Amino acid sequence: MLNLLEKSPLERRKLILEGNILPTLILLSLPTIIMAIVQSMIPVFDGFFLNNYGGVLVAGAVTFCAPIVNIINGLSMGLGSAGMAIIGQFNGLGDIKRVKHASLQLLVFALVLGIICSPLLYVIGHILTNYVNKDVAPYILEYLSLYSFVMPMLFMAAIYNGIKNACGQPEATLIRMVMLLILKIIFSFIFLKILRLGAKGAVFSSFCSYSIITLWLFYDLFIKKYEYQLSFKNYRPDWATIRQFVRIGLPSMLSSMFVFLGFFLINMEVQSYGPKVLAAQGIASNISALTFTVPSSISTTITTMISMNVGNNNIKKGKSIYYESLIIGSILSIAMILIITPFSRAFVKIFQKTVMDGEIINIATHALKIYNISVFGFTLFMIVQGTLLALGRTKVTFVIGLLRVWGFRYIFIILTRHILGVDAVFWGNLFSNTIAAVIYLIIMQMIPFESNILNE
Repeated sequence: MLNLLEKSPLERRKLILEGNILPTLILLSLPTIIMAIVQSMIPVFDGFFLNNYGGVLVAGAVTFCAPIVNIINGLSMGLGSAGMAIIGQFNGLGDIKRVKHASLQLLVFALVLGIICSPLLYVIGHILTNYVNKDVAPYILEYLSLYSFVMPMLFMAAIYNGIKNACGQPEATLIRMVMLLILKIIFSFIFLKILRLGAKGAVFSSFCSYSIITLWLFYDLFIKKYEYQLSFKNYRPDWATIRQFVRIGLPSMLSSMFVFLGFFLINMEVQSYGPKVLAAQGIASNISALTFTVPSSISTTITTMISMNVGNNNIKKGKSIYYESLIIGSILSIAMILIITPFSRAFVKIFQKTVMDGEIINIATHALKIYNISVFGFTLFMIVQGTLLALGRTKVTFVIGLLRVWGFRYIFIILTRHILGVDAVFWGNLFSNTIAAVIYLIIMQMIPFESNILNE
């Protein structure tokens, strides 16, 4: 880890292109895995403060709003993925000038897009009040209306991650995530525990945290001296470059947005069972974030390594990275299942420290055990997706991403809800992740392993 931090971006490029696959994959993945642990702890601490100091209604409302926020944020996620693929291949070619130019174009475009999209949360909040449980409706409106001020900063963070990962600097995203976790804990303690501001407190915590993070991102990208330092000097929009990002990123953008739209519809199904079930499902999702993000987080490193090797016309090594990643991902996912599952109930009780509602604890524990098992399929799914993104085959990821949530999970829930009740939501998670992973693995054996970016 320390050895990685001492390497310059050019030395890391050489390591990715010429170094042994397994040590390089592990070395570059360590910051990403640690970041995934830190990242998964953010919803855990959010859930802890919300459930213990915000109450069932506030916790349920925030759980319900999460996929709505992510529907809009899916635009930045898709652009970030496109950034990793395109900038990563420029980096693989050793064209530092194009790396810096593309990075600046993507960053500015994403910021403007985030500002334009922010008011949508306010509009959506007003519309939803007519269709959701009347007890949580006021909190949903309050949360979404205020969160519109946070949205542009989420866009900036997603693009920053894409740029840094494309440049082989995953520890930069780790530092950002550690800072965000610490800030979120501090501000959640202030706004939720001390001031008891409920839904407003949850938003204020995010706004203050991301404001500080955004200032740091600006310093790291534009002021800090290093090979890829950006500058606004002589900046003007390069529409050809922006169109390339949109073209490559559009399938991922749409996929992310439709996936989270599916999660929103699933939450609509869950909220019909009442605030307690919605809160329980939120607890299970927050805890399972740890088991899901840790093994699947290596997909980001895979995208970087494969895109750079393919950009350097080293197809054979790119394939080897893919196959070795499947093995590592499988081992990590099984380990997480064995570690987390036996302690499911104990983890759930942490979120009910001040309430100890038996109904919520039982539902959340049951859901968590099922979610944990589905992490194996999800990990393989993410590894194949990371590979396809590196190759620029985002149309494939778009179709399968939609099928995973809409074609497999949502339809499973609709067809089985009369038999399984709310359990259909939990089992649908396992079913969809497993089937999607199998289909992805088959597709990878059928398509040519070559760049769909540089060949156009």
